[in-house]
Amino acid sequence: MVHGPGQCDRQNTNRLYVIGAVCPQTGQSVGLLSPTINTDMMNAFFEQFTAEVSPDIHVVMVWDQAGFHTSKKLKVPENVTIIPLPPYSPELNPVENLWHYLRSHYWANRIYANYDALRYAAIEAWHDSVLNPTIIQSVCRAPYAERIN
Repeated sequence: MVHGPGQCDRQNTNRLYVIGAVCPQTGQSVGLLSPTINTDMMNAFFEQFTAEVSPDIHVVMVWDQAGFHTSKKLKVPENVTIIPLPPYSPELNPVENLWHYLRSHYWANRIYANYDALRYAAIEAWHDSVLNPTIIQSVCRAPYAERIN
């Protein structure tokens, strides 16, 4: 296929989504890599989340109102309360700071040889930063969202 200036062939674009949740106070995190993002993947994320977070802990998740976040087929665990953000307000979600951090420290201005290299880079970034509670507590800190005992 021939393309003119400024055009690209998007049919051959492979994507990789990082789905994650963090607790800015404890530094705990749960994540999932996926080639797609939809309700099924969010349900898979919740399955992993349930395996890693005690059912005795009540979790408040803040997220946008993307279709896969609001689907009637979404299986939200009983110990999770969802707080939907108003439209066009990602700055209110502490995890958005993590995505900026990962892009600037690991993913920006890089070309990956193939999809596996991209996936490996995402896993490596997750292990180096997100599994470090101190980084999560620093990058995702949101005083307006802290729990009051």
